[in-house]
Amino acid sequence: MADLELFNLKVVVDRIEGRSVCGMQVGDFFELTNSSELRIPTGKHFCVYAIQSVLPFLPAKQRTLLENDWLLKDSEFACPDPEERLIMRVERTKSIVLDSSTLT
Repeated sequence: MADLELFNLKVVVDRIEGRSVCGMQVGDFFELTNSSELRIPTGKHFCVYAIQSVLPFLPAKQRTLLENDWLLKDSEFACPDPEERLIMRVERTKSIVLDSSTLT
């Protein structure tokens, strides 16, 4: 029974307005696919502190949102490091349908 529609997401470093202490660059990214699979390209890294700042919003961004929901319009999130001022953009990449009976 395939009955849960979600979006795969891509979280991209959109800009760095300070100094990049963690070694990330504009264009670096990670993907969240199939509900819970985090993927970082081979040979790359993504700062755990940047991930933790956007992580609470990803389950909502995966779901279909109401037309006036602020998360539908706002897609930028900031790393908590005040010197770095790294801004990430969350993009929906693909709509997928999952069998909710196989998920917890």
